[in-house]
Amino acid sequence: MRALVQQKFGDPAEVLEVQEVPSPQPGPGEVLVRVLLSPVHNHDLWTARGTYGFKPEMPARSGTEFVGVVETLGEGVDGLAVGQRVASGGTFGAWAEFVVATAQTLIPVPDAIGDEAASQLVSMPFSAIALLDSLELAEGDWFVQNAANGAVGRLVAQLAAARGVHVLGLVRRADGVAELRAQGIGDVVATDDDGWRDRVREIVGDAPIRAGVDSVGGAAAGDVVSLLAEGGRLVVFGAMASPTLEISSGDVIFKQVTVTGFWGSKVFPAMAAGKRASLLGELVTGIASGALTLPVEHVYSLEQIAEAARGNAAPGRRGKILLRP
Repeated sequence: MRALVQQKFGDPAEVLEVQEVPSPQPGPGEVLVRVLLSPVHNHDLWTARGTYGFKPEMPARSGTEFVGVVETLGEGVDGLAVGQRVASGGTFGAWAEFVVATAQTLIPVPDAIGDEAASQLVSMPFSAIALLDSLELAEGDWFVQNAANGAVGRLVAQLAAARGVHVLGLVRRADGVAELRAQGIGDVVATDDDGWRDRVREIVGDAPIRAGVDSVGGAAAGDVVSLLAEGGRLVVFGAMASPTLEISSGDVIFKQVTVTGFWGSKVFPAMAAGKRASLLGELVTGIASGALTLPVEHVYSLEQIAEAARGNAAPGRRGKILLRP
């Protein structure tokens, strides 16, 4: 079968290439899946560069999420059927024609959800809803997030609205506000405007901002913390611009702000099965009803991985980049 393979760490556009590799066979408790679509995530590209928390041994496969069709069931697998559509967000080697996955990691995909949405179901949406849930906010509460026009930021805003939680979104350029408004997401402020803090108060008024999510790092993290109320909490989700947080010690001391991190690889395995099922059910309901949207920017073949990697980093991208084996 065809699969993307790398011999060394480096620029994904240069080190990933299509190779013919042996077709896998499922063992006990495993399932062979024919991949239909697989998204390109930042963490997939960071893994290829060797800059992520997970570093595979070389030569290595790539990709972690997919939607596909069950081809073969391994010994002892029940609850799934050949021909059934399934999704997974934690199966390394997903950028291939076929992949073997542990049966317990596969999620049956309802007919109401199309392939493009299903291919993105687990990693970003589930991260978004688990992140939102971890903030422990009540209906009517406010929180602030930067990178509001990123994939997770858009999802968090839609999920929060469904829960009655208010979101203040920060973006780095004025046209990002218009992009989100076109998707039905409001209460967004561009920080390239000198008067952006005044705009924040126009939106929020005197309501306390109880939590903040930083996905950018650097001074942007400090901007988020500066808006938090006393006893507020900053959750660090990513570091798109800088691996260092530039936060005022005065804000941390006098507001008694707490800073925590969120990494799905740690959070998801520790989550109770009932909670995981509840959050996934909320996602499926939102996608099926149209309240939660998962736009796609472009679909590339495996052979076009260089274009896909570059497209993932293109400014102003409004949807996910997908690969089709």
